[in-house]
Amino acid sequence: QVQLVESGGGLVQAGDSLRLSCAASGLTFSAFAMGWFRQAPGKEREFVGGIHWLGGRTNYADSVKGRFTISRDNAKKMVYLQMNSLKFEDTAVYYCAASNYGGDSRRDYRYWGQGTQVTVSS
Repeated sequence: QVQLVESGGGLVQAGDSLRLSCAASGLTFSAFAMGWFRQAPGKEREFVGGIHWLGGRTNYADSVKGRFTISRDNAKKMVYLQMNSLKFEDTAVYYCAASNYGGDSRRDYRYWGQGTQVTVSS
């Protein structure tokens, strides 16, 4: 079955960097657009950014644009989220997700990981 497993979360200070990884299995990874979402306590899950099948096109939420970068390695079936200049408000559980066609809505994504906690102390 399809599995997406996130890793790399943790507790960091404001201004620090962190890289999240997502390992995919059970799907033709190169045929899926991949996305990162996050959910803070008491808030809706929100789109962070996404990357096209071939990795050449990315899009980001305005709140992370210029600070976060998504990349993928189709040979390794991995997608990454490099987070720089972290802010307290970036604290959330981060999820990777796979979509047949991409997009910035939860509805666009078919498969989800279990999430990894990122906590940024101010």
